[in-house]
Amino acid sequence: MARSGAPGTVIGSFQGTARAAQATSANPAWLIAAALIAVYIVLGMLYESTLHPFTILSTLPSAGVGALLALLATGSEFSLIAMIGVLLLIGIVKKNAIMMIDFALVAERRDGMSPQAAIRAACLARFRPIMMTTLTTVCGLIPMALGSSKVVGMAYAPLGRTMIGGLLAATLLTLVIVPLFYALLDDLREFMGRVWTSIFTRSTPATAASGAAAGIGRANRAE
Repeated sequence: MARSGAPGTVIGSFQGTARAAQATSANPAWLIAAALIAVYIVLGMLYESTLHPFTILSTLPSAGVGALLALLATGSEFSLIAMIGVLLLIGIVKKNAIMMIDFALVAERRDGMSPQAAIRAACLARFRPIMMTTLTTVCGLIPMALGSSKVVGMAYAPLGRTMIGGLLAATLLTLVIVPLFYALLDDLREFMGRVWTSIFTRSTPATAASGAAAGIGRANRAE
């Protein structure tokens, strides 16, 4: 309790941990953006690429939509607990895409497969592990989502509902979104490579010609 204003007037306010939680829940977009930036930096260093992290993060929008639909279907509010569930989804959902991208990159570099064939083989090889881990996680979250757990009760039910909705939506779309982004970004990489090559090949003769002209000019001046 904090005392302020005229004598005899008492205004209540949160302090300590409760005040910090209130300030955190006031800006959920900044927290999610900071988490995405951190994940992108880590993935960029892991794969030594600026494009593959976008392929992995492409599954996150579907997870967010699934989480919001789960909250709407169950009549739950987007509280601080639900926001924690969204942050956890960022780490859980992207592992499906990481499993596929790892397999596709190995198939490209070691077996010499094309990007389209490599990502198709990755989808076929990683389908069962993705489904097994997703279903196991969803089944483990069902008691929390129903609020029947004696440990957490109804307080953490939005956390379970958010994660279940996000996992189901992301898993169903991962096998479509990841191959699509993988192929599109590979085409973009090839296009940018051709553009840079054409620019370099055009600038090299011009540079050589200007160098030759400068050499001739210096020779004429010396004479």
